[in-house]
Amino acid sequence: MKVGLISFHSFSQPGGVKRHILGLFKEFKKRGIETKIIVPRRKRLENYGRNVILLGTSFPIGVDGSQSDFDIHFDPISIERTLRKEKFDVLHFHNCGLPSTLQILLSPYTSNTLNILTFHSRSRLLKNSPTLLYILNKTCQWKIDGVIGVAPLVLDYFKDFKGLKTVIPNGVDLDKFTAKAPRVKKFCDDNMNILFVGRIEERKGLIYLIKAFKILQERFSKLRLIVVGKGPLKKGCEEYVKENKLKNVIFEGEVTEKVPSYYRTADIFVSPAIFGESFGLVLLEAMACGTPVVAFANKGYTSFLKGKSGEKFLAKPKDYKGLAKKIEILIKNPKLRKKIAEQGIKESKEYSWNKIVDKVLDFYELCHKNKLKKRKIKISLLE
Repeated sequence: MKVGLISFHSFSQPGGVKRHILGLFKEFKKRGIETKIIVPRRKRLENYGRNVILLGTSFPIGVDGSQSDFDIHFDPISIERTLRKEKFDVLHFHNCGLPSTLQILLSPYTSNTLNILTFHSRSRLLKNSPTLLYILNKTCQWKIDGVIGVAPLVLDYFKDFKGLKTVIPNGVDLDKFTAKAPRVKKFCDDNMNILFVGRIEERKGLIYLIKAFKILQERFSKLRLIVVGKGPLKKGCEEYVKENKLKNVIFEGEVTEKVPSYYRTADIFVSPAIFGESFGLVLLEAMACGTPVVAFANKGYTSFLKGKSGEKFLAKPKDYKGLAKKIEILIKNPKLRKKIAEQGIKESKEYSWNKIVDKVLDFYELCHKNKLKKRKIKISLLE
């Protein structure tokens, strides 16, 4: 079997879809499954190695308080050349990029492949646009053999899709995100470290965490807020810190390869995302590193943490005072932090890529059998 993992998000930026695809690729490779990754080019000079095919062009666009991609193939013939050369058995799409998805599915080489879609997004734009939802479902009904949602609420977008559907969550690389990860030495002192990891944009809600930190700093003397990431609202957040004379707020920028070390260094991880989260990958990564989590109760985080150790540490979105109270509980109680950390490590093991890929391959097999069954029915009708 040969699998093509197709991303409609540029690999020039970090992101959950990118980490998901790389996790699948790594586990497929372990099992001897030949796999290539297909991504659009955003920069002129991009090279991710021989297993990543650059196909199409990505342009950054702002959607729902976040950054997304507009993808297009200016040379449609390149699609034909790539699919003819690679001879994939499975094309596994991750999210939909317009018009790129349609351009690829129009290829005759996709008629005999097993076409699977994993949908990662929870978009207000999609939710509020019946036309876009209609196009999405019609596109899937046309040539997609099975749809995977990373969370149950994601499958709400595919109510009109008549094919096979299932929920398979994001996975976590337990070799990388681990309580054995080295700590960041410069932050190992007598300060308590509160950590944010994410793009600094409206949807991720960093400003609410900074406001909560302002409250906490008035009550506790040895606190540090570490911000990992960059984005369009970084300058505004820095100005708020300066205007309010907040101390120990450190903007680290992007530290892609060292993120596990930052999770490991943190006493508490906080994700103040206010909307648009479908799963909670950063929460899972922090838990795997043995770090207690606090977050806003957006629908994705609420769904992910239900029944888990972090369920009680969710505050109403944008309620920075409520967020401060949740963080304060953990600041005051080291035994509770330790207990939650141990539970989080245990819970994260259910999301190992080994277990996730078992589910993905089982779904491939189910969809393959269903496709063969449909073809037999069609043949019998023509006889």
